[in-house]
Amino acid sequence: MKAVIIKERGVAAVADIKQPVMPPDYIRVKTIALALNPTDLDHTAVVGRVGGILGCDLAGIVDEVGSECKSDVVKGDKVYGVAHCANLSSDFDGAFAEYAVVRDGHVARIPDSSSFEETSTLGVGITTVGQTLYMTMGIPLPSEQPLEGAPFILVYGGSTATGTLAIQFAKLSGLTVVTTASPENFDLLKSRGADVIFDYHDADCASKIKEYTKNSLHYVLDCVSTESSYKIVAEALPEKIETKTHVVTLLPADTWPRKDVQPTVVLAYTTFGKAFSKFGMEFPAMPATFNFGVKFWRLSGELLAAGKFKPHPIAKRPGGLNGIPQGLQEFADGKVKAVKLVYRVDETSADAGATNTSKIDSSLKTWE
Repeated sequence: MKAVIIKERGVAAVADIKQPVMPPDYIRVKTIALALNPTDLDHTAVVGRVGGILGCDLAGIVDEVGSECKSDVVKGDKVYGVAHCANLSSDFDGAFAEYAVVRDGHVARIPDSSSFEETSTLGVGITTVGQTLYMTMGIPLPSEQPLEGAPFILVYGGSTATGTLAIQFAKLSGLTVVTTASPENFDLLKSRGADVIFDYHDADCASKIKEYTKNSLHYVLDCVSTESSYKIVAEALPEKIETKTHVVTLLPADTWPRKDVQPTVVLAYTTFGKAFSKFGMEFPAMPATFNFGVKFWRLSGELLAAGKFKPHPIAKRPGGLNGIPQGLQEFADGKVKAVKLVYRVDETSADAGATNTSKIDSSLKTWE
């Protein structure tokens, strides 16, 4: 089968590879649409396995259900899901191929009202929202009694794919959503339910957030996770922390400027419930995280079918698998803003093969 692999460190390429054997607790999906994440850059340049299949986000048709799977999907179902990109500990993980294998419990049926392209964008975002807002912060799920008083939450980087989902889920849980973005993306975030939006370029951004939240901000999801975002978040928090405060980042907060509150970093790959190696570290299997992921994927699938939230805006790109290396280059060049790049697998050229490559700057670290 054709797949986008890490040909060598920093080089993504389309290649013909052997279709991987499916473990009994996985589901094989014939992919129809695939979506890029900034994390795909990091795997190509820094953390992925050379020869490994790139990509996390996918949508397609169930081809086979493993004998140990407990999901209620069956062969022929239209689904979206998430895979572990270029896993150092596995030969088969990765979405960007004609067939992808997905951990049981991490797929959901596509509603009649949604397309393969739209739902292909949801995998990483759904997983991250579940782990950050609900498993880590302990916010009540949308199916539960909301917190009293509609407390404030700051979603820093609201126009990211994770950000637009986090805004919608936080609103479903009854929170008052404060977010940041460039002015050209304000309308998008308003359409997703944000209560107030601040321009992060504004030198007074942090003080305006603090004023709006009446010095009572205790929930923060930083979807950007850079030194500049940490500075604004830290300054937006109350001067004196007297209430349990949750700051969750998607990258290690090595430059976090405060000592009285410590951020929690979330790594979405723990949701698969398998031990793995990444960033020079060994991560054990985490059954509780896996079980929560399965629960949240089931709930979010029901909410999407009920029209309770919308996927991130998409920008369809040509070329199928052959176009993905160029899409990675668009990310590297900073040209992708407030959309997810999406590719139809059936547009893949039969003869492009491994000649379609993209050299990625190995210094990049641009997680979503």
